[in-house]
Amino acid sequence: MFGEDDIVKHHKKRADIIFNIVLFCFSILFARLWYLQIYKGEQLLLYSQENRLRKEPLKAPRGMVYSRNNELLVHNIPRFDATVTPQFLKNKKQTLAKLSEILNMTENKINKILKKNRGQARYRSIIIKKNISRGEVAIIETENFKMPGVGVQKFISREYRDKKVGGHLFGYISEVSQEQPPKFRKRDNFNYRLGDFIGQAGLEEKLDLNLRGLDGYEYVEVDAQGRKKRYIRDDDLFKGLENKRPKPGRNIRLTIDRDLQLKAYEALKDKVGAAVAVDVNTGEILAMISRPSYDPTQFSRGLTQRYWSSLINNDKKPLRNRSIQDHYAPGSTFKTITAIAALEEGIVDENTTVKCTGKFRLGRRKFHCWKQYGHGKVNLKKAIRESCDVYFYKVATQMDIDILAKYARMFGFGVRTGITLPNETMGLVPTREWKQKRYGQDWVQGETLSCVIGQSFVLTTPLQLAMSYSAIANEGKLYQPYLIKEIFNNSGEVEVKYSPKLISEIKISPETYKQIKSGLFEVVNKRKGTAWWHRGSGIQMAGKTGTSQVVNSSPDKLYNKCEEKEYRFRHHGVFAAYAPADDPKIAVGVVVEHGCHGSSAAAPVAKAIINEYMRKYYPELKKNYAIKERVAYSKMINKQKRAAAEKERLAAELEAAKKEEDE
Repeated sequence: MFGEDDIVKHHKKRADIIFNIVLFCFSILFARLWYLQIYKGEQLLLYSQENRLRKEPLKAPRGMVYSRNNELLVHNIPRFDATVTPQFLKNKKQTLAKLSEILNMTENKINKILKKNRGQARYRSIIIKKNISRGEVAIIETENFKMPGVGVQKFISREYRDKKVGGHLFGYISEVSQEQPPKFRKRDNFNYRLGDFIGQAGLEEKLDLNLRGLDGYEYVEVDAQGRKKRYIRDDDLFKGLENKRPKPGRNIRLTIDRDLQLKAYEALKDKVGAAVAVDVNTGEILAMISRPSYDPTQFSRGLTQRYWSSLINNDKKPLRNRSIQDHYAPGSTFKTITAIAALEEGIVDENTTVKCTGKFRLGRRKFHCWKQYGHGKVNLKKAIRESCDVYFYKVATQMDIDILAKYARMFGFGVRTGITLPNETMGLVPTREWKQKRYGQDWVQGETLSCVIGQSFVLTTPLQLAMSYSAIANEGKLYQPYLIKEIFNNSGEVEVKYSPKLISEIKISPETYKQIKSGLFEVVNKRKGTAWWHRGSGIQMAGKTGTSQVVNSSPDKLYNKCEEKEYRFRHHGVFAAYAPADDPKIAVGVVVEHGCHGSSAAAPVAKAIINEYMRKYYPELKKNYAIKERVAYSKMINKQKRAAAEKERLAAELEAAKKEEDE
């Protein structure tokens, strides 16, 4: 029989085993609790918070863009997008049916959008409809409890104050496609991601890193269905979870004058072409317009297929910035460069004359003047004033093309200006070497005759045209054109300031400038000048008209009326000018595609821009010029009247004498 002590001793061993097992289990449980609550406590707390909170991105507002006069040109406005987050999408059919009703979209279209984006993480929101109305926002927020996974995302949209005016200058922003981020990351050394909006043209592209700012994020408390319950303030959060405020982009102040932009856009109404105005003494761009244009705001809001099709299927190519991307034969505006080269090389002087009969023969070929029966006896000043082709044909027989090219490049032709805009073309100034490389042929003298009047191979952009006449106006200072005056932050602190950059000083004799500028003044301000009818009042404009041939005409059709030709075969109208003539401040280059004549199509545009400039910046000077012009015009009319009266008197005397003789 076992004694009582033996039983106790037997059970004590069993109890020790059980106690050790329990103690071991509690040790494991305690160790696990210590691991979870202390060792991993902060990290798991963070996970817990992240389950309860949703991290929502906050897009940084892009920097503002101002005119030279501090007028707001480009700014931001809030936009709302309807979104669906697949992770929280319950009762899909019912939810999408309700959403389609609110957004006035078909369920099929919503499903297509979800299917298109199914490759991305399920916790990421998918935009179903952009730029929804405030009414739609209110309904979605109110009905949110019935539609788990559906939400509203706020976005800062880009707004361009003057819509199509200056669309090519500003460019536009749009969401990066799936293929673009690697390319842009390499280009800008910036971590672009899907969903980011980036500048895709114009200043928005060139200054993207300055304008874009740094995105932030905030935490939002959500329920198990992903629906927002409340926004979390920084002081509500635990250590390790903090909201990050977005940092706005830097602001830009341009050299552009808004009033001149509007005036240039209005002057080009119903025309296809471009106009550029520049400060003669700094190189600042005062206006840059290309028509037809597009509304960059449409790109920011979310481009519709209909609007995009209207742009890419338009024969007039509204997406092209004609100011810098298209080049044209400068026509007779290039004769100024020819005249400078001829004077400097001693080929002609102010007294050199040529008889213009309307045609010029070189070998077996006839070259025609624009005036069918010629200009008669022509010197340099008259050749510029009345744009006599024959005078310059004669010059061409004594000038090598490489000499002409040298002077053309001195004034900025055939060279990119370096303006802060993408895709600038360089134009073309031909040389013997160029033709040999391009065509494998030698240069012939007949080609020089076409080049000296701005036809054939010679090509230029409206910007180059304006800059070259700016260098003529200031007598030899060729500036690099620039658009940005300064970059500053939201506190108003200027971070980058731009100043004029002189590319070169053109060494031309003062006498040459005097002769050229006198001829350009007479083009506009003297009867028989090709721009006489568009001289304006009080602006003292000097300039040169030009006609850029689109196709060569046979001799029998050479003098047919341009306006009667099929539109695509009409000549381009070109005009370059500066003002005031005696103290130049602004230069303008204008090209009107298929406008037929520089005098009737392009000159009025330049006149409108310069008139607005003088009215705004030099009203008293404009007034004084206008008074002098009226006095001079009155004297001219009185002189003509006296001459007519004298002519009538002499005719009467002759008639009386004849009558007396007959009697």
